This record gives sequence, C-alpha cells and structure tokens, in this order.
Amino acid sequence: MKQYTYLAIDLGCILVPFLFSFYNKYPFYKQWRYFFPANIIVAIAFMIWDEYFTQLGVWGFNPDYLTGIYLGHLPLEEVLFFICIPYSCVFTFFALTQLLPARKAKWQRLFSYIFLAVLVASTLFFYELKYTFSTSVGTALFLILIIYKKQNLTYYYIAYFIILPFFFLSNGLLTGSFLDSPIVWYNDAENLGIRMFTIPVEDIVYGFLMIALNIYMYETFEKRFAKTAQIAERV
Repeated sequence: MKQYTYLAIDLGCILVPFLFSFYNKYPFYKQWRYFFPANIIVAIAFMIWDEYFTQLGVWGFNPDYLTGIYLGHLPLEEVLFFICIPYSCVFTFFALTQLLPARKAKWQRLFSYIFLAVLVASTLFFYELKYTFSTSVGTALFLILIIYKKQNLTYYYIAYFIILPFFFLSNGLLTGSFLDSPIVWYNDAENLGIRMFTIPVEDIVYGFLMIALNIYMYETFEKRFAKTAQIAERV
C-alpha cells in the first residue's frame, strides 16, 4: 500500500470539497464549466515548470510512494496534485463568496504591496537560487498585474489563509513529515534552505501563486460566460 501514499494524499485533499460541491444551497458543481477550463490552463503551465525543474534536479520524487505511472518525468500523482489542490481551494473561495457579504478589505491592497516588495527583494538577492527566484518572479508578476487591474484580492487571501493548516498537513506529508522519507525531495542548493517543519519556505509562495492563478482564471471564465449569456439574451 506504500506506493499509493501520494495518490491517497491527493484524493484526501479533494474528497470533502468534492462531496460538498453537490450541496443544494451552494452547488459548486454548477461552476465546473468555469473551473475546469481555468484549471487546465494553469495546470499545463505548472506542469511544464515542474517537468523542467525535475529534469534539472531542483526537486524530484521518491518512487517508493508512487504508483509508477508517469507523464514525462512527472508521476501521475503530481499531475493530479495540480487538479486536486486547486479544486479544493477554488471551492473554498466559492464558498466564501457565497457565505460572506461582498467586501473589499482595506488591508488587502497594503498587504499586496508589502508582499510584492518582499518578492522583488527576493529576486534581487537570491537570483542564483532557481526555486526561490522563479517563485518570486512569477508571483511578483502576478501581483503587478492584479494591482494594475485593481483586482480585489480580499477573498483570495482569506481563502488561502483558511487552507494553510491543510496545506501544512498535506505538504508536510509530501516533504517527509510522519514518513520514513519524503515523497517529494528538494535540492537545497536551489532554495533558501529554510524549512517550516519539513516544508521549504518557497512552497508557501508557490502554493499561493498556483491557487491565485486558478481563482483568477476561474473568475475570468465566469465573467466571460456571463457576458456571452447576456449577449445571447439580447439577440
């Protein structure tokens, strides 16, 4: 059963959100037509990044915890990771928008500027570290786009803060917490070498970028579908 460990983590992360997607009052399954196109686009981008860094040895996977099915150099479980984790997080975002009144917190813009400043400093001082540099650049560019477009990130941040405990649990397992060895290993020569328990600090930024891009693309598709529907009604 050891070879199903990573797969079990993936399925464990998505199980509860998937089941609650069919809750009559807030049916997230009706949002699938927005979520899945958005998720596919983001997942492909991250898989290309993942494949490249796997080949470079920035990180890798322990075959003892894998089913042995691969797409290129990426195990099936890693591919599913880019579906299961975003699904759970976009579901959380959707639930927040349904349960809480629409709001634009004053702190979210200030937080974005501080976050951006930290990321820019990271790119300047740690440009030789592939994982640190790439996550910092990617997230910084995303925040610059968001700030330019004056996008409200209130629910983005709240959703991410809510899922952080689950992130520490799932990512902790992947990086070796409670296991004999890590499922996903990292080359510390390509990151800051700072760990939160067993998790590289860069994973916090990487996770935020992946989730935020999924939410952003999800909202983009939702707005486009709504606009198309309005045009169709007028015709």
